[in-house]
Amino acid sequence: MKKLFLLGVFAIGFVSFSSAQEIAENALGLRLGDSDGFGTEVTYQRALGDNNRLEVDLGWRSGNNYDGFKLAGLYQWVWNIDGGFNWYAGAGGGLGTYSYDNNHGDDFNDTFVFVAGDVGIEYNFDIPLLLSLDFRPELGFGDFNDDLDFDIALGIRYQF
Repeated sequence: MKKLFLLGVFAIGFVSFSSAQEIAENALGLRLGDSDGFGTEVTYQRALGDNNRLEVDLGWRSGNNYDGFKLAGLYQWVWNIDGGFNWYAGAGGGLGTYSYDNNHGDDFNDTFVFVAGDVGIEYNFDIPLLLSLDFRPELGFGDFNDDLDFDIALGIRYQF
């Protein structure tokens, strides 16, 4: 049984590394989604190897009674499906702050931290355009963000 398990782990690892493709050195763009992801985020990706990268996202939101920002960092692994079509998975975390005024003289401010996972698909066009769709579950620790949130977003990035 142990031999079968080790053989399976070896086979999965070999397939993962053999199907890796080179990814863009840098990508900059927008990540459009919601949940507690604060809507639109400015996103930057930096390649760390042939099939892994670092993604940093800054989201903010402002309204009549509230404003806030959120900074997220994720380490991602990228695997090629076919041609320019890839899937990726990653993990990371971040921090944010939120300020709310309820118009009765009561102000609420909170700083929070969170851990996050990330799973998505992307298409790398022949031109320097990268489109992605990802799912990012986030577990927050703070009064404002103290639960599990599911953030689904569309990413549009320029690669250079």
